[in-house]
Amino acid sequence: MKVEIVVADYLNPTHSRDIGFLMDCYARDPMGGGEPLSEDIRQRLAVELAKIPNAFSLLCYVDDQPAGLVNCFQGFSTFKCRPLINIHDIVVASDFRGLGLSRKLLQKVQSIAQKRGCCKLTLEVLEGNAKAQRVYSSFGFSGYELGPKHGRAMFWEKPL
Repeated sequence: MKVEIVVADYLNPTHSRDIGFLMDCYARDPMGGGEPLSEDIRQRLAVELAKIPNAFSLLCYVDDQPAGLVNCFQGFSTFKCRPLINIHDIVVASDFRGLGLSRKLLQKVQSIAQKRGCCKLTLEVLEGNAKAQRVYSSFGFSGYELGPKHGRAMFWEKPL
């Protein structure tokens, strides 16, 4: 089994197609909402990501087949006065689960973050996604809190 992780070139037609395919796999999964992405989004996603200067994606191929994806955005920690990397999406296609690919993707993101002088990696995970939580915890992630008095940080949204 040959595993290869590459930094995606958003303007490369193969990478663009594979990003759309893998994000659709994620969207169809119950942990991604259980609904397919529109064909329009699948086709435009990489082009739109290319417009965001602080975005990068990693593609994981197993025997030259698209197997995993992580989409990241570089942000900034005002408290540390250093950059950070937010892992916005991480997906391993169902046919390739159990091969340790998410860990390999996380290791590559961490390597990139360290080279950029980042102070931390961040991500969000659903409360009901125990499997992902185990992977993230084993990699060193934990819930964010300043101390027990104020509790853990909560991820909120306001759709526009």
